[in-house]
Amino acid sequence: MAEGNAIEVEGKVVAVLPGTMFKVQLSNGHVVLAHISGKLRKHFIKIAAGDMVKMEMSPYDLEKARITFRMKEATTYVPPPRRRQY
Repeated sequence: MAEGNAIEVEGKVVAVLPGTMFKVQLSNGHVVLAHISGKLRKHFIKIAAGDMVKMEMSPYDLEKARITFRMKEATTYVPPPRRRQY
């Protein structure tokens, strides 16, 4: 598949399956079967259920995808509790 033909979509990991396979739900509710790309495997990027991911899909098979990026969680900063001064 040529680089230009890939469809890039975002989704949420619903289930972790054996063999680095994942069930991912797209924003429109469609569920696809996805596997991780070689770069994520090479750098030991861990993906768990509930993670938001970017994927590439072939226009010829819209049931399968390749996970290319795991989104960072948007955590809010909570300052530590203030210490009392004596």
